[in-house]
Amino acid sequence: MRTRQEPAVDTWDFPRGVASVAVMNRFAVEHGADATSILAGTGLSVADLDSADRQIDARTELLVVRNLLRELGTRPALGIEVGRSYRISAFGIYGYAWITSPTLGEAISLALSYFQLSFAFCTPVVEIHDQRMVARIRHDRIPDDVRQFLVERDTFAMHRVLADLLGRPVDIHQARFAFPEPGYGDHIATILGVLPRYGQAETSITITAETLNQPLPQANQATLALCLAQCRELIDRRSTRTGIAAEVRDHLLAGIGTAGIATPPSLDRVAHDLGITGRTLRRHLAADGTSYRILLDEARHGLAEDMLVATTLAVEEIAARLGYTEAGPFIRAFKRWTATTPAAYRRTWGRR
Repeated sequence: MRTRQEPAVDTWDFPRGVASVAVMNRFAVEHGADATSILAGTGLSVADLDSADRQIDARTELLVVRNLLRELGTRPALGIEVGRSYRISAFGIYGYAWITSPTLGEAISLALSYFQLSFAFCTPVVEIHDQRMVARIRHDRIPDDVRQFLVERDTFAMHRVLADLLGRPVDIHQARFAFPEPGYGDHIATILGVLPRYGQAETSITITAETLNQPLPQANQATLALCLAQCRELIDRRSTRTGIAAEVRDHLLAGIGTAGIATPPSLDRVAHDLGITGRTLRRHLAADGTSYRILLDEARHGLAEDMLVATTLAVEEIAARLGYTEAGPFIRAFKRWTATTPAAYRRTWGRR
């Protein structure tokens, strides 16, 4: 039997806390860089990095990555070193939920369900079949100049966290990388415990199902329930829209889902209707820790649920009204939003 799980959000462009920036800044300073240079252009101070409530948009973290590469980019295996400096504590309540999960497999499933609480730019798609779990590390949407660094950072941060959860190194069955073998390939092989294959069609890590079923030493169902409630509250708080973000989402809600409208309005169209330029709108949304893409996703999600419950429209017609060219992408998006299919959602909620 083959199962597949994707992250709850199909983008890296979501608001996030500053803990990841703090990890990178601390690493940079420990290796001779100046904190002011690492935070240049972000509007962040070193003091801001201690705030549990401070939010930034993903592009601010990208700027920190570029500053880090400018300062330490000649250092071999930089992405790997930075990735291995991430510990579960950096993820706050989201990481504590992993710790209290019953098994490693359930911790991974939880991590994907609450993915917008992560700091990742790579989006892992997990498939389990033939007694193995394959985590396919998607990175095609990451800007070229930071892609390899972020692939290495995110992959080896994940590897380090899995080992921390188990209390021992995780057994890797196979590792593939989409980029050519770097000069520090032996270092990668030593860390992973296998000889990776390079220049592959995808980046992926494979572990055995036996490892997935490994009980976690600090599993606690009652504590896990409290952690998940706090994770949901944190996501809701980050998703609350005010100001121009609320105006854009309201505009999108009014502009899609109507019969005869084939595609949602573009960012430039919305900006024009609001009396500003597209560039200004992007800047305002970034300052609010969001983006047009995220707001469009939220609008589609809400409208999809409404139409499934309140109408008898076929799934194909709902998909078309939301701007999808066919039902397949819509069904996958809906499963990402709700962890269920449109048909199952309608059966559960449409007849109440």
